[in-house]
Amino acid sequence: MGVDTHKDTHVAAVVSVRGALLEHRSFPTTGTGYRQLLAWAQSFGVLRRAGVEGTSSYGTALTRHLQAAGIQVIEVNQPDKADRRRRGKTDAIDAEAAARAVLSGRATALAKTGDGPVEMVRMFKMAKDSAVKSRTQAINQLKAVLVRADPALRESLTGLSNPRLIRRCADLDPSGNTTSTRSAAAYTLRTLARRILCLAEEIDDLNNQITSTITTCCPALLDCYGVGPDTAATLLITAGDNPKRLHNEASFAALCGSSPIDASSEKTQRHRLNRGGDRQANSALYTIVIARLRWNTRTQNYIARRQTEGKTRREAIRCLKRYVAREIFNIITRASSPTTA
Repeated sequence: MGVDTHKDTHVAAVVSVRGALLEHRSFPTTGTGYRQLLAWAQSFGVLRRAGVEGTSSYGTALTRHLQAAGIQVIEVNQPDKADRRRRGKTDAIDAEAAARAVLSGRATALAKTGDGPVEMVRMFKMAKDSAVKSRTQAINQLKAVLVRADPALRESLTGLSNPRLIRRCADLDPSGNTTSTRSAAAYTLRTLARRILCLAEEIDDLNNQITSTITTCCPALLDCYGVGPDTAATLLITAGDNPKRLHNEASFAALCGSSPIDASSEKTQRHRLNRGGDRQANSALYTIVIARLRWNTRTQNYIARRQTEGKTRREAIRCLKRYVAREIFNIITRASSPTTA
C-alpha cells in the first residue's frame, strides 16, 4: 500500500505483490478515517508494509496508527520529477508510486515512530526556537525604538548592558498619556521589555523541560564531552524514538551529513564533502567538535597530528565530526536498548 498524505485527506493505493494496481481511495484525516483506511487496505489481503509520504508532517498521525496495528511503515520521498513530467501528477498517481517504491525496494527507510520522549523533546525545542527568535526580534525592536527616542529618554538608558537595559525599560512609567512621541516611546519600550522578560522565562522553562526529558530517556548523552541540551536534543530528534531503524553508525553519520562521499574515477581516488543529510544535526556535531577543540587536549592533539599528515584544519574537523557521530549513535542506541531500560 502507498499513501499520499495531505492536511484534510489521505489518498491510498493498494498494489499486489505482482505489481498490479488493485484500487485507490481517499480518506479523511481523522481517527475514523485512519481506521477505515486500514480496514479497506486489509480487505485485499494481508498487509505488511505501507509506503507513506510525509511521515514527519501530514502523515505523522497515520504512521502512528499503522505502526500500532503492526504495519511496517516505510518513508517514501516525493516521486521523481522526470517520471512525474512523463506521467502527470494526481494524488492517486503519487499514492501508487509510493506503493511501487516499497514493492521494488527503492524505498527502504523505516519511518520514525514519533510517540516517545524524543517526540516530546522535538515539540519543546520547536517552541523554544520560536521563543528565542521572538525574543531576538523584540530586543532588536527595542533598540530601534531607543535610537529614535527623545534625547532625554535615550540618554537615561545609555551605557547599560542588555539585561539592565531591559529591566530599566520594563519599569518605565509612561504616565498613562501617549499623546506625545516621548510618552509613546516610553510605553513601547516598556511593552517590548516586558515581552522580552516573559519570553526569557518561557525559554528557561522550555530548557528545563528539554533537559529533564533527555535526562530521563538518554542521560549518558548529556555526560558526553561538549554535548549540551540543545545539541543533544537536535541529535536525538534526528535519530528519532526508534534509532534501531538505522542499521549502523554509518547510516546515522550519513543522516547527519558527516559521512564523506566517494568521488573516485579511474586512477583518482578521493572523497568529497557530503552536503546532504540533516544540516541542523551537522551543525550540532560541529558545535560539539569546536567545544572539544577549545578545552579538550586529546582533541587538540588529534587536530595537530592530522595537520602534520597533510590535512587542512577544516578537513581534520570533518574527520572529527564523523567520529563524534559514531560516539553519539552508540550512546543513543544503548539508551534505547531494552537491556538498559
